[in-house]
Amino acid sequence: MSQHIRIIFATNNAHKVEEIQLAIGNTLGVISLRQAGIDIDIPEPHDTLEANALEKSSTIHRLTGENCFSEDTGLEVTALNGEPGVKSARYAGDHGDTEKNIEKLLQKLAGTTDRRAHFRTVISLIWQGHEHLFEGICEGHILETPVGSHGFGYDPVFVPEGDTRSFAQLSPEEKNRYSHRRKAADQLVSFLQQTQ
Repeated sequence: MSQHIRIIFATNNAHKVEEIQLAIGNTLGVISLRQAGIDIDIPEPHDTLEANALEKSSTIHRLTGENCFSEDTGLEVTALNGEPGVKSARYAGDHGDTEKNIEKLLQKLAGTTDRRAHFRTVISLIWQGHEHLFEGICEGHILETPVGSHGFGYDPVFVPEGDTRSFAQLSPEEKNRYSHRRKAADQLVSFLQQTQ
């Protein structure tokens, strides 16, 4: 694949840009909305990850006419019937306060022995005017108390299957081995390689 392909990632979340770029490597130049000179906050009004991801990618495609992709990620907890899911970033309110989100999650799971959960990422790619969806899932479980200082979001309370440490205790490279975002990004890269 040509390294000169530039693609807009419909986010201003620097953590997400970093994770996706790490997952994709040098095969693609990923630029954030800010780097593309776009200063808007795209709403996520829908009740599925797929619809929110498409909302973001189609908005940017309409604005720029360029190839772009977006993602929406949710933490889905088995004992909570898939909560917080699509509301993961705003679980404790519209302020998007990570500590309060984690606090609410742990309160709802208090006394629960079934702590199974997974992160699910859906990427919506608009490539040459057509939409393609890719999904990545990372199975794991929720800790009773937060541990670690790396990462973002629910990382301090999520332990991926195959490890004993929370995402927040792993280096970016270690997290990338399990990452739901990387799994979805791998499919994105594989698709783009086939188009070249």
